[in-house]
Amino acid sequence: MRRPLIIAPSILSADFADFGREIEAVEAHGADWVHVDVMDGHFVPNLTFGPPAVAAFRKHVTTVMDVHLMIAPVDPYIEAYAEAGADVITAHVEAGPHSHRTLQAIRATGKKAGIALNPGTPAEAVKPLLDLAELVCVMTVNPGFGGQRFLDMTDKIRALRAMIGDRPVQIEIDGGVTPETAPLVVAAGADVLVAGSAVFKGGSVQNPAPYGANIRAIRDSVLQARA
Repeated sequence: MRRPLIIAPSILSADFADFGREIEAVEAHGADWVHVDVMDGHFVPNLTFGPPAVAAFRKHVTTVMDVHLMIAPVDPYIEAYAEAGADVITAHVEAGPHSHRTLQAIRATGKKAGIALNPGTPAEAVKPLLDLAELVCVMTVNPGFGGQRFLDMTDKIRALRAMIGDRPVQIEIDGGVTPETAPLVVAAGADVLVAGSAVFKGGSVQNPAPYGANIRAIRDSVLQARA
């Protein structure tokens, strides 16, 4: 089955001084979702967006706001990010010992629940969680910074797609997505592609046309591979 392809630009690669117009520009030029990377300087070696920032982004997002919580502990902050306007909330299986509880807490807010896997974590780690998750995020870089080189996780993606079976669970790829790597992960079973620098390179809010060209290049690479 060919699942719809979703491209979710990560605003971690946008102009930090102009997030509102950056979000509007990237949506106007073909983004399906807007991906927000939340980092705490503890679980990952960087510090980004608290709930007030995410609430400010929400005012500009008209598609889906996909919030990726790279934080530990995660459970105490789920409600705040849900109230900030997230549509999808993803937590890491490595962030705590009670992933079932974490997913239940996300679902209790009415949001779509995701579980993420670092590159060194096997697919089997989320097998017991698939009936509670609506999205599995496979990290294809070690989380914490944008612009890293792609790590090949195609075997893991295939294993996850087989485990998921006919469940309505999406597989998201986060890290190093480009027109060269996108066909590989989609062929393995992914259907949501997070792309930061590959989308935002060469453009700006004053010249957003490259955003559309970059998104089309990723999408076209997948369509050509499927042909």
